[in-house]
Amino acid sequence: MKRIGVLGGSSDQATADYYRRLNNRLGGWNTAELLISSMNFAFSADCVRNDRWDAVGAYLADRAQALERAGADLLICVSNTLHRVADQFTEGLRIPFLHIVDPTGEAIRRAGLTRVGLLGTKSVMATDFLKRRYADRFGVEIQTPTEDEQDLVDRVIFDELCRGVFSPEAKAAYLGVIDDLQRRGAQGVILGCTEIPLLVRQDDRPSFPMIDTTGLHVEAAVEFALADQPTSSMESG
Repeated sequence: MKRIGVLGGSSDQATADYYRRLNNRLGGWNTAELLISSMNFAFSADCVRNDRWDAVGAYLADRAQALERAGADLLICVSNTLHRVADQFTEGLRIPFLHIVDPTGEAIRRAGLTRVGLLGTKSVMATDFLKRRYADRFGVEIQTPTEDEQDLVDRVIFDELCRGVFSPEAKAAYLGVIDDLQRRGAQGVILGCTEIPLLVRQDDRPSFPMIDTTGLHVEAAVEFALADQPTSSMESG
């Protein structure tokens, strides 16, 4: 099994969810071969909220290089938002980097969807660094919530979800934003912050596709880790 290097800590809630899903995906007694570098969320959040992208890019580059030196065969980052500086923190690495948009975009295209909503931090929703990749690589048009809705979604992410607070009120508010995206023509919605699947799930709107970036990212990472492995290696002891 290849070893997966994880840039984690943004937030610890999402990192714990990645850890659980990466391990549960294998079945039996099997767990994933993982190396996790967990960042200081206070620092990364401050950089995101104050547009200090060069600082957080350099910070993550040190951690990515450390994971490679420690023996990681693949690098993933648990934050959609921090993919904004992916080119910076992967520069010079010899190991592959699995971008979170790519397995998500492939799943959207397989589903035959062409126009989808996007929930995430304000940085994700209000800028085009992820939207452009969805459009250019997968032909997916991205629709975002209104400015007021973006502020609400962003506030809940930082003030509640990243602190492990998952309230009924926040869930109802998010579902209201999702319903509005559907009314405005979205064929589905990308849960484009890795804390959001901890709050809302497909079961909350069974007929409206909720595209879970965490789950798709994990699935693709495990497929990479198991490539060329004999079937017997997946059997429990």
